[in-house]
Amino acid sequence: MDDEDKAECDRIFGAFDANSDGKISATEFGEALTKLGSGSTTEVQTMMDALDTDGDGYICYEEFSSFYNANKSLMKDVAKILLV
Repeated sequence: MDDEDKAECDRIFGAFDANSDGKISATEFGEALTKLGSGSTTEVQTMMDALDTDGDGYICYEEFSSFYNANKSLMKDVAKILLV
């Protein structure tokens, strides 16, 4: 990931990680998805299950950045909404 992508990933992660504890909870994830126009309980859980690869119930930065790298186009659209 180049410096520009890392900076953007950091900003987006920070928008999801509302309490700045370095991980994204299901509640934080749901709140961010609501801002994006999604966020049903089923959607949140499905996405949490997909992103939380270590199964600890949180999305850590490494898990988030892996998703970011695999979905840069989508994440750039997310940034346009969350980082206004």
